Amino acid sequence: MPVPHSEREFHFISGLPRSGSTLTAALLRQNPRFSAGMSSPVAGLFEGVISQVSAGSEISTMVDPDQRARILRGLFDSYYADRDQPVIFDTSRSWTAQLSALMKLFPDAKLICTVRNVAWVMDSLERQFRNNAFENTRLFNNPGERSTVYTRVEALAGANRLVGYPWHALREACYSEFAERLVLVDYDLLTARPADVLQLLYEFLGEEPFEHDFENVQYDAPEFDAQLGLDGLHRVHKTVQPRPRETILPPDLFQRYSQLSFWHDLPHSAAYRIVAQAPTDQQQHTMPEPKQTVQ
Repeated sequence: MPVPHSEREFHFISGLPRSGSTLTAALLRQNPRFSAGMSSPVAGLFEGVISQVSAGSEISTMVDPDQRARILRGLFDSYYADRDQPVIFDTSRSWTAQLSALMKLFPDAKLICTVRNVAWVMDSLERQFRNNAFENTRLFNNPGERSTVYTRVEALAGANRLVGYPWHALREACYSEFAERLVLVDYDLLTARPADVLQLLYEFLGEEPFEHDFENVQYDAPEFDAQLGLDGLHRVHKTVQPRPRETILPPDLFQRYSQLSFWHDLPHSAAYRIVAQAPTDQQQHTMPEPKQTVQ
């Protein structure tokens, strides 16, 4: 039966796209205590409510701060009311940009933020685009943006776009007063050493260890992906393992976006990190063999 609201615990999954957030959720949901999945609509509803009650709206003076907090908390309680699990992981790339409000509602919550070399994020998205060659994916707003690999990558890197927005939001969160609530999880390390990464995640969350099955991971969202025009975007491989490959990005693009992995060096940040060793120049065009660095 559903868990009473007062006994339910919320945590969050955020970070970069194509960096293992769906895989992380697929693994966590193997634990019967946990509910986790791909991005939910709660973050969008959350932002919409705040917009509706903020200064300038007709009802802003009718909803005081305590009422706002109850309404916002009610979004989570209502959306997850039918879940039996006592621990809920809600996923959205925008949560790192909403930390102040989120921490007021859930002062004990923690965020798992998945990261990946940005060049490989762009490579993965470009592969998705090419694999759906007869579809004008909704990732791009017009023919000019989707015309070449250069325009596509530049569009995705925009400050308010699919890759640029969560990159900026995550960087902000890492230097915020709530940074100690974050753990950054490197995709390469997650796929190479999933048992070690999950053990560290459980320690970070304060949860009892659980034996996961890394040979039988299941998650897919074909209906959602079809709306975006990107078949297989949220489909995870059954077995968790590294899959080395050559990049399809031009060398200059790959080199440029490889420089954006700020999580390898976070001075003055209290964020926790489960990260792979940064690749050398000689390794940058193939998937590097990760070495564990936990900070």
